[in-house]
Amino acid sequence: MKYLGINEIKEILPHRHPFLLVDYIEDYEPGEYAVGYKCVTYREDFFAGHFPQEPVMPGVLIIEALAQVGAVAVLMQEENKGKLGYFGGIKNCRFRRKVVPGDKLKLEARIIRQKGPVVVGEAIASVDGEVAVKAELTLAIGE
Repeated sequence: MKYLGINEIKEILPHRHPFLLVDYIEDYEPGEYAVGYKCVTYREDFFAGHFPQEPVMPGVLIIEALAQVGAVAVLMQEENKGKLGYFGGIKNCRFRRKVVPGDKLKLEARIIRQKGPVVVGEAIASVDGEVAVKAELTLAIGE
């Protein structure tokens, strides 16, 4: 298994607090997959305004976290180092479970096809083995 801490992730992704939504990468294979985690705490900035009476992580931020993990898998390829991954699309997205403070969100992205700068991946976010979100994400690799 290949591990990346927050400092290594920041060398790959341009995102910074509060928009860097991956705490660490547990395993990856460049151009194939990456598995990362987001440890969700009550102190997240978005909880102040997203259902303060019942804090729930916004679904769009879960999708963004999945895209960031997918981007790590793609941007670790030698030919993509130093480039950026832009959102290109979301298909077949389903939200199945709330993500709340205290959850350890597992983020898995597997590349299913790549043609030039366009990469499509299957992404799954889960908590304790229970799927929270599943989607097909498209990234465009650019300068």
